[in-house]
Amino acid sequence: MAKPRKPKPEDPKPAHSGAVVRHQKLCLSIDTNLRRIYGYTELEIEVPDIGIVGLHAENLGIESVLVDGEPTDFEYYPRNQSSDIEKRWVSAVSSPSSAADVSAAAYVTALETELIPNLLINCCNKMQIEQINTEPNGVQSSAEVKQNVKSVRVNYWVEKMETGIHFEDNVVHTDNQIRRARCWFPCIDDNNQRCCFDLEFTVAHNLVAVSNGSLLYQVLSKYEPPCKTYVYRLDVPVTAQWISLAVGPFEILPDQHNGLISHMCLPPNLPKLRHTVEFFHNAFSEYEQYLDAKFPFGSYNQVFLSPEMAISSSTVGASLCILTSQVLFDEKVIDQTIDTCIKLAFALSRQWFGVYITPEAPNDEWLLDGLAGFLTDLFIKKFLGNNEARYRRYKANCAVCKADDSGATALSSSFACKDLYGTHSIGLLGKIRSWKSVAILQMLEKQMGPDFFKKILQAIICRAQSTTCPVRSLSTKEFRHFANKIGNLERPFLKEFFPRWVGLYGCPVLWMGFSYNKRKNIIELAVLRECTATIDSSVSVLNANPDSENRDGDIGWPGVMTVRVYELDGMSDHPDLPMAGDAWQLLEIACHSKLAARRYQKPKKGSKPDGSDDNGDLPTVDMRSSVDSPLLWIRADPEMEYLAEIHFNQPVQMWINQLEKDEDVVAQAQAITALESLPELSFSVLKALNNFLTDSKAFWRVRIEAALALASTSSEETDMAGLQHLVKFYKSRRFDTDIGLPKPNDFSDFPEYFVLEAIPHAVATIRAADRKSPREAVEFILQLLKYNDNNENPYSDVFWLAALVQSVGELEFGQQSIYFLSSLLKRIDRLLQFDRLMPSYNGILTISCIRTLTQIALKLSGFIHLDHVFELIKPFRDSKTIWQVRIEASRALLDLEHHCNGINAALLLFIKSGKVGCACYAVMSDTRWICL
Repeated sequence: MAKPRKPKPEDPKPAHSGAVVRHQKLCLSIDTNLRRIYGYTELEIEVPDIGIVGLHAENLGIESVLVDGEPTDFEYYPRNQSSDIEKRWVSAVSSPSSAADVSAAAYVTALETELIPNLLINCCNKMQIEQINTEPNGVQSSAEVKQNVKSVRVNYWVEKMETGIHFEDNVVHTDNQIRRARCWFPCIDDNNQRCCFDLEFTVAHNLVAVSNGSLLYQVLSKYEPPCKTYVYRLDVPVTAQWISLAVGPFEILPDQHNGLISHMCLPPNLPKLRHTVEFFHNAFSEYEQYLDAKFPFGSYNQVFLSPEMAISSSTVGASLCILTSQVLFDEKVIDQTIDTCIKLAFALSRQWFGVYITPEAPNDEWLLDGLAGFLTDLFIKKFLGNNEARYRRYKANCAVCKADDSGATALSSSFACKDLYGTHSIGLLGKIRSWKSVAILQMLEKQMGPDFFKKILQAIICRAQSTTCPVRSLSTKEFRHFANKIGNLERPFLKEFFPRWVGLYGCPVLWMGFSYNKRKNIIELAVLRECTATIDSSVSVLNANPDSENRDGDIGWPGVMTVRVYELDGMSDHPDLPMAGDAWQLLEIACHSKLAARRYQKPKKGSKPDGSDDNGDLPTVDMRSSVDSPLLWIRADPEMEYLAEIHFNQPVQMWINQLEKDEDVVAQAQAITALESLPELSFSVLKALNNFLTDSKAFWRVRIEAALALASTSSEETDMAGLQHLVKFYKSRRFDTDIGLPKPNDFSDFPEYFVLEAIPHAVATIRAADRKSPREAVEFILQLLKYNDNNENPYSDVFWLAALVQSVGELEFGQQSIYFLSSLLKRIDRLLQFDRLMPSYNGILTISCIRTLTQIALKLSGFIHLDHVFELIKPFRDSKTIWQVRIEASRALLDLEHHCNGINAALLLFIKSGKVGCACYAVMSDTRWICL
């Protein structure tokens, strides 16, 4: 177990001046018709010596405040941010280029202001003041100490539903964006304040109120109109940020396998909900089994809202998650399945790490985010397959290596966490940080072994569930201590590992090549180590970090990397490559195969050049890179023990061997990338890529990469061999050989469905010498659109058609193919009108049609009147259309306006577009409109 945490007297006092909330009760009445929320909150508070308690309250109307049942004085300072921002905006913004700077400055100012409590309550009664005054030498009496815990009740109403809590028809829901709990109930909105909650919500009798903790009971009133009160109790201390609420006419679906789980949605989505959550109990039980503990909260509820209602794709609260219903799917939809399963599994993992176990400081948020992602990867590996988990991790690591080049990706940097004000957890940057966090934890798991890592997570949960002295926060320093005591990792290694990987930014970049020494039978491996970030700036961050224990400026990384060699006699691992020290390394790796014992016989007289003879004997296949080498292929870091960008140089035949013989999906993907980037392509390379594409036993995601590689290598120098292979493969699977037309759709083989769905996109990216799409490619895609038949197929073809339509937008029309354009546009218009009458799943088909029409219009703007396209797309921005369609239509109109009239005109259209006008205010509150 970790050592007891020592007090830190040097830490500054929090902004709420030492007040500590022991318990909070929240009683609210919600009127969806009048859009009103009113009630009270009651806090049991340890009052500081000064006798003043500061609470956070935004957009609230404070009616009265009582302390121990007696009215008291209070001061409330409402913040009229919108008017201040508007004045600043008008005076400071002189051009579009200055708008971003003004917005950022206003956002930072607002966040700094929000740190200060704006509801100040006097908790000193007259008796206590007299006792203080009569006590000699200013020493407080014991009577005052006993009265230090006060009951503070605030009667209030929600004045403006601008952020934090939202009304949409008869649905009310909250969000947990940065410091938004204060927007619907007074609280100490601080990550260091945790307490238990009693929650009561009174709503109309036909509505359901879902909140945190266990539902104790419901009370139906006798008054008119009838109301119902839902009473919840949350026995686990949490911060105010994790208090959530959803009210609406929900259909409740208890989980068939676990009584603690309930799923809820609006009535039209109930059939989709039933199908979507069938798997969910598996993730729930898998986490409990891995952590060797019961779910920390008394229940778990998932509420699915319409996309136009939801503020983000998921809002996590204690024992409650509010998601958008666009992740729901029925038995006919294939493409959404994997993404939804992972999203729900991640939301559940955040209950364990993020809500139940919380970061001790902002610098430790990476750790909880990484642990939640680590749990999600366990779910992916067990229920979606090891190939899916490894492929996703490999792609995530590649993305991190490309983006990890600035201080914003230094996970535990005090400066980054302070300067970014919490925004480091949102958007693309948040994704990169999350992927990096998981990768670092998986590196630690590789170092200590999966069993030891599991014991660490179990120890963290065990001490949190202790009945005597529970500890529900976690710091990076404590986790490092766990890694030493439980994971048996040595202190010197950990002293280097955490400052380098967590405190700094930048990943190793390795340039590797080799030669085979036949006389010594060894491999001479040359390695140059670099960094994705500028070395000087990265080290300066480390030296400036007062928490860092490593300030010697070492630019390396701790540990050694494994090189795996595949020879004729088998495979061997060589953990010989140090990741620190000299940037240039030259290693000697001994080979185990004896080349002399494997000499090949000379060709017989009359035999063919390939080794076969006229008698039909099978030739002996020599997979070596040369006849003087026993090597088949070589891999660096095969188990992804490092978050590194590796550039390995080996002969083409060795890459082909790796693609054909290595069963690891990461090795296959690396081989395809290497073969695709070759300056000159041989017949053997194209054959290897095509063979892999047609291999139904290979992992479907890597087969798609092979298809894209064939497309990118297709050129007139290779006689368009890639295009021929792709079309031939597709027709062999989907065409009727007798009539030469596509067969009716049959999506029963899911991996094959995904591969075939990607072929039109690959074909559309092929270019001839004039940088235009070959006529054969355009004609092929038109044929697929024209003869698509889904009548006998039990599965939906909406994603299939959407992929076909989007491939049209990727085509480049030349003189030989331009006359196909009218037929393609007619097909797209027909699909668009049909989807308008019978909307497809989440409007996917309409979105792809709008996107494709916009792409074609921009490419052919010299021949197409963009005003006609503008008028065609404009009706889809109407409020009656699906939310995602309106977003795509708005984006398309902005692109067209920008292309025709420039950035200023596009900004004006952006501001005039109804709700889009809130974009200037979006940076100050919700980020809902950033997607536009």
